[in-house]
Amino acid sequence: MSLNRLKARTQSAHKLGVFVLKGHELKFHKIGRDGSAKCNACCTDSEPGIVEGVVFEIDASEVANLDRAEGLGNGYEKKNVQVINDQGEVVDVFSYFATRTDDSLRPFSWYKRHVLVGAKSAGLSNDYISKIQSVKVIKDPDSSRERRELLIYG
Repeated sequence: MSLNRLKARTQSAHKLGVFVLKGHELKFHKIGRDGSAKCNACCTDSEPGIVEGVVFEIDASEVANLDRAEGLGNGYEKKNVQVINDQGEVVDVFSYFATRTDDSLRPFSWYKRHVLVGAKSAGLSNDYISKIQSVKVIKDPDSSRERRELLIYG
């Protein structure tokens, strides 16, 4: 959700708004290439489950770059979903969903920071932000990677 991180991958990205994906919940259990947990909008098949998030629009010419950065075919696949905003507007979008998961994994602290920065700057609900804040993290053993990842915030 971090616009800074998305802009580093797709220059054209701009925010359309905050939307909710029903029947899903946010989990940090996707097996990352670095061995840590990444986010996943996990299908719950139950109406109470929701994922709050941001819908971005990007140029079609940059979709392949984003697919590579997100690891399409290597732990994530795409599917079309319908999301709804607080005015009742329904929008068809694509989202990445994890195909390889492990509930015992934890995200690196810098990764969770990306998610929190995006959630806060988007204006997601306080309850949702609190849920993200409660996720336990691990320290990245590669301190240079952590520095590189956080450079986008200045």
